[in-house]
Parts: sequence; structure tokens; C-alpha cells
Amino acid sequence: MTKRPGILLTIGATVAGLVTAAPPPATADGGARPAAAQLRWTDCGTKAYPRLQCAKVTTPLDHDNPSGRRITLALSRVPHTSKNFQGPLLVNPGGPGGSGLTMAGFVASALPKAVAAGYDVIGFDPRGVGRSRPALDCVPRYFDPVRPDSVPDSPGAERANRNRTRAFAEACGRKYPDLLPFLDTVSAAKDLDVIRRATGARQLNYFGYSYGTYLGAVYAKLFPERVRRLVLDSNVDPDDVWYDANIAQDHAFDARHKAFTAWIAKHDATYRLGTDPARVERAWYAMRAAVGLHPAGGKVGPSELEDTFLPGGYYDGYWPELAEAFAAYAHDGDEDALVDAYERFGAVDAEGDNGYAVYVAVQCRDARWPRFWNTWLGDSRRTHTKAPFFTWNNNWYNAPCADWPVAPLNPVRVSNRSLPPALLFQATDDAATPYPGGVTLHRRLHGSSLVVEQGGGNHGITLGGNDCLDGYLADYLAKGTVPRARHGRDVADAVCPRTPEPEPPADGPAAKSVRPTDSGSRGAVLHRMLGPRA
Repeated sequence: MTKRPGILLTIGATVAGLVTAAPPPATADGGARPAAAQLRWTDCGTKAYPRLQCAKVTTPLDHDNPSGRRITLALSRVPHTSKNFQGPLLVNPGGPGGSGLTMAGFVASALPKAVAAGYDVIGFDPRGVGRSRPALDCVPRYFDPVRPDSVPDSPGAERANRNRTRAFAEACGRKYPDLLPFLDTVSAAKDLDVIRRATGARQLNYFGYSYGTYLGAVYAKLFPERVRRLVLDSNVDPDDVWYDANIAQDHAFDARHKAFTAWIAKHDATYRLGTDPARVERAWYAMRAAVGLHPAGGKVGPSELEDTFLPGGYYDGYWPELAEAFAAYAHDGDEDALVDAYERFGAVDAEGDNGYAVYVAVQCRDARWPRFWNTWLGDSRRTHTKAPFFTWNNNWYNAPCADWPVAPLNPVRVSNRSLPPALLFQATDDAATPYPGGVTLHRRLHGSSLVVEQGGGNHGITLGGNDCLDGYLADYLAKGTVPRARHGRDVADAVCPRTPEPEPPADGPAAKSVRPTDSGSRGAVLHRMLGPRA
């Protein structure tokens, strides 16, 4: 699940020329009959993706009242060029709250040309997100520094965080009382079918990362006969939506943070923070304590420091840059290095405010959260003793759900025996959507195939440069073929070696600066779209 709307929601290309078109009226069967295409596409290409086109479609705010108020969804497309047209391929980067407009260009360019040519690759901003209208922003600049320390060391510190999250929930309720009841995964899944009908397709193909796997699984549950091909990468555990999923994340992100400090210890010749991973980890927490007393540059306190280093749990390609900032502060007290890293990885802009508002709105509405605050406190205290890196930060990030002004729904049980074979991808050490969730979803989707990246820790693993994983993806999208385990007892149908860990820069860390990550690598481009907290 994408959960920190910082760096990756700021890099989406600006798309313009969106044209609104209403789909045909919903039929009694929910639109199973094919319809003539209703979308009018206009050029909105960017330097990176010159073939992008844009359109808009309207959808009912309340799908149970299709003649009532309508809202607008922003779409993007890279059109097919092959005579062997395989239909629309809807792509989603996760969230909830992630914008998908740029992702159409990325997927179309990252797939083998012959495969991409067969599809209209369609990105979209889900309801409430980005260029869709209306777009949410409950509390502008909610994440501006310096926030209270996430780890409450006194009743007063706890109250400061608690009052802040309660005020966020109240602000959302005041600003959007008419919208919040309809910001949920089921409504978003029904929007996918509106998009399908607007394209004129009888069936759709779908490719989702992170939260996008849950959105795709819910769509498949609601409309199994309308699914042609289904690719789900880094899978949400459908049995843990959403409170339990966050506790699982706390432990998994702590493990990834330990992997990061072990990597720094392995490269002690570059970073000079020690060869013992435990010593490096202690140095990191000493840095956290230091910015608690004196926020670096007046911007980076403990909460901002956690925000800055959290993306390293999603993508190890960020490790050299984060390690460089860490070492510069530890050795030289270089506050500018931490501020630069924070502004790149942790700071939240207006797009991030929007993404967070939708994230909270959807997760709070999707399922029941504890309303008794002592439940949150007790779980966070217990988890923090074993997983101190992320637990309290994650607690406050989700805490508006304790006071959400709209009653929760019951989660969809996504078990499905009516689908064509789906293809699932999962890394064993993924922190945002831990490995057991992929196994659970594999078992829930009868006939699905699970491809595992053994030892991989990145979140979002296809189209990131791993040829083994990408080969299975290309075969499936081209021909519908999936791997099958030789023995029915095997959990994984195929296993790929992990993408190699990054190496420090050959010339060592640069003084007084933070070296930019290789923006040309496919993995870096992908993870700037998926975002931290996916």
C-alpha cells in the first residue's frame, strides 16, 4: 500500500487537453453488453511519453443511484498499434490515493514493444485523486515540518499527536460530507467498469501494483465475467484489510530498516559507520535523538527523519543516497544533507496532501477500525518494543480512522473461482505488502499463478529491471500463459532470483551534498511512480 504521499506524487507529468465524455447509461446487468466507444482522446504527450493521450469520463458518485450526481475521472492512454488488438489494459500504481496518469506511458514503454502494441494502455486517477473531480484536500500542508515526535514519551506528547489526527478527521467531515460515504474500494472498482464500458470493450485487462492489487481483486469479485487478464504485483492481504495490515507492516519495515543498516555495514569502507549492523542501527537512532533536540535545518525532526528514510524500505535503489545523508550527518553534523534528503524523499506537496486525504478516506471507509483509543495505544506500544523504526509513525498516519465521521463498510471477500488464470508477483521480503498476503491472495483466486522473487525486498517488482520476472509478465500479456508448479503442494509456481542490491558510488560519498539516484534506471522510474507507503 502506498502510504507516504511525498516524493512520488510530485513527479507525474502534467497532462492537459482532457475531454469529458459520459458513458452509455448503465444497463440492468451493470453494462455487460458491449457498447460503442464513448471516449474522445486528445494529445497530451510529455517529453518522456510523447504518445500519451487524455480524456475524461463521468461516473455516478453513488453507483446505487446512477441517475444522481456524477463525478469526473481523468484518464490517459497510449493507444495500440498492432492489428492483433487485445483490448484495454488498465494500470494502477496503488495507494489508495495514487495518480495513474503517467503510469500508462511508463507501462507502455517498459513492456516489450510487440506486447505493448497489442493494448490500449490506460491510466486513470481514481475518484478523488489528482485531475479527477472533485479532488480531496482535507488539511492543506498537514505534513509541514516540524511535526510532533511520533514516539510519545509523555501523556502530553501523545495528546498532541492524537488531537492532530482527530482534527484531520473532523476537517474531512466538514469539507466533504457528501463525498466521504462514496470514497471506498467498491465504488472505485465500479468506476473501472464505467471506464470499460466507455472504451466499448466487452472485457478489460488489468495490471495493478500494491493497493492496486486489492482494487483489481475487488473488481474481479464484482465482475468476474468481464476480466480477460489480471496481473497483480505486491499483493495486499485480503484478510487483513486494513488495521491488521498496518501492524504487519510495522514489523516488516523494521526488518527492511535492519537490512538497510546491514548494507551500510557491508560497505563500511564507503560510509565509515561500522562493520556491525547493530552498531550502525544504534548510530541511526542516535541521529534520531539528536534531531529531536535540534531539528536539522529547522525542518527535520524525528517524524520527518522517519519519513525520509521510509522510502528505503520500499526500494533499495535509494539506499546509497540515504546512506550518504546519514553518514554526512553522523560524521560532520551536516544538517544540509538531511534537509536535502528530506526534501527529496519525505516532504509532502499539494499532490501529496491530496493523495493522503484519499488514502485515509478509502481505508477508513473500507473496513472497521478500532474506535476505542486504548486499543491503538496498546497495540502500538507492544509492537514498538519489537519494531521501533516505523510503528508510531504508522499509527499516527492511520489514526484519523479512529474518529472517521463515516461508518465503515464490510470488506469484500475476494475469493473467486470464476476467473481466467490470474498472474501474481510477490517479493519474499516486501515490507509494504508482506509475503504472506501474496500467498493468501493466490489461494483465494482459484487457478491463479504466483511468481516469487526470492530474497527480494522491493515493493513493486515487475518492469523494474528483473528479466526473469518481466519475462513471465510479457508471456502472460502476449499469450495468456502462466507458469505452473510441478507439484501441487508448492506455494510458488515460479521463483526468480532477486534483483541485485545497489552498490555505493565508486567515488565515495560526496561532501555537503546528496547524490541523486540514477533517474535513468527503470527501477527508479517505477518507484518514483509507486511512491513510498504503496
